[in-house]
Amino acid sequence: MILPIVAYGDPILKKVAEEVPENFENLKGLVADMFETMYNANGVGLAAPQIGKSIRIFVIDPSPFADDEELSKEEKEELKKGKKAFINPQVVKRNGEDWAFSEGCLSIPGITEDIFRPEEITLTYRDEDFNPHTETFTGLMARVIQHEYDHIEGILFTDKISSLKKRLIKNKLNNIVIGKVSVDYRMRFPKAKKRH
Repeated sequence: MILPIVAYGDPILKKVAEEVPENFENLKGLVADMFETMYNANGVGLAAPQIGKSIRIFVIDPSPFADDEELSKEEKEELKKGKKAFINPQVVKRNGEDWAFSEGCLSIPGITEDIFRPEEITLTYRDEDFNPHTETFTGLMARVIQHEYDHIEGILFTDKISSLKKRLIKNKLNNIVIGKVSVDYRMRFPKAKKRH
C-alpha cells in the first residue's frame, strides 16, 4: 500500500524514534508498504517517521546510483544488491574521510544541498525476520544509510547545512510546510489548507 509521505515541518520528523518490539504486528507488511511508497516516489531510502510512524525502521534501495559511470565495478555491484530493511539499527562506528554529496529528501521536495558524511559506517541491525546483523558499508551505500539513520534520530539533512544556506532556502521550506510545492507522489503537509 502506498502511504503519504510526511512533509517538512511535521514534528514527527524531529523526534527520536522508538525501538521496534520483536512482536511488532505485521512488521513484514509495514516494510513492504515502505518499499512500495519509496519506489512510487522514486526514492532510494525511506524511514518510518516519513510515513508518520516514530519507530526505528528504514528501508533503502540505492540501485539507481549503480548507473554512475565513475563508480568501480565493485561499488556498482554493492549498490545493485543494496535493497535492505534496517530495524533497530545502531551505529557501531563511522570511519574514513568526510566527503560531500548532493542530498535530497522525499519529505523536503525540490531542495538539494551538499552534505558531508564519513565514507564508511558499521551498524548492528535486525532484518525483517528479526535476525541480528553487524555490517560495514562504504561509499554511496553508507551515505544513503546515514541519511536514513538520521531520520530515526530526528535529524534532517537541512540541519547539517550552514545558517547562511538555511536563510537562502527558508522560503522554499516554508512553502513545503503549507503544501505549496509540486510533487508527483502523495504527501501529508503539516499546515496545508483543507479543501472543502
